[in-house]
Amino acid sequence: MLQIRLHGRGGQGTVTAAEMLSIAAFEQGRHAQAFPSFGSERTGAPVVAFCRIAEREIRSREPVMAPDLLIVQDPTLLHQVDVFQGLKADGWVLINSQHDLAGLGLAELAARLPPGHAATVPASEIALARLGRPLPNAALLGGLAALTGVVSLEAVAQAIRHKFSGRVADANILAAADAHAWVEQQAAARPATEGAASC
Repeated sequence: MLQIRLHGRGGQGTVTAAEMLSIAAFEQGRHAQAFPSFGSERTGAPVVAFCRIAEREIRSREPVMAPDLLIVQDPTLLHQVDVFQGLKADGWVLINSQHDLAGLGLAELAARLPPGHAATVPASEIALARLGRPLPNAALLGGLAALTGVVSLEAVAQAIRHKFSGRVADANILAAADAHAWVEQQAAARPATEGAASC
């Protein structure tokens, strides 16, 4: 079972991202669940959501304490919340930021993970260009598809169409595709001898 934890702020679509990720997994014939951690629901407050993906029925409904994969929708949380708590030694990390991991002060974290298991993507900027609003959730799912292969970009697009319609869906799908291409390009540009710190 793959366990995923998403960190964001109220108004960024963190819970929606978890839901779309679970739908994308369903689209690929797997079992999935998504649920939020309820706390303050005001705009800007830290929000945590969880997603599990498995080949069999999922019975656990506990919060994800030892994630295989982390998505950080707001890089300011890196200085406010221990977003990496419980991350598995072979885990994956995707952060919404224009800066690389070294620029975020995370070179040491990236060096602890297997090569290519940590990356950043400017999801808010991509979303702003495509949607006119800096909502990073769909873009991050596109980046996640490229980084991990947990779900395909096509499944992400189908999940987006489950949640949105018309131009909003189209714009989110374009944002996901842009982020997917960005992460693939960053991975291709990384020298084979280097680890994830150069993402």
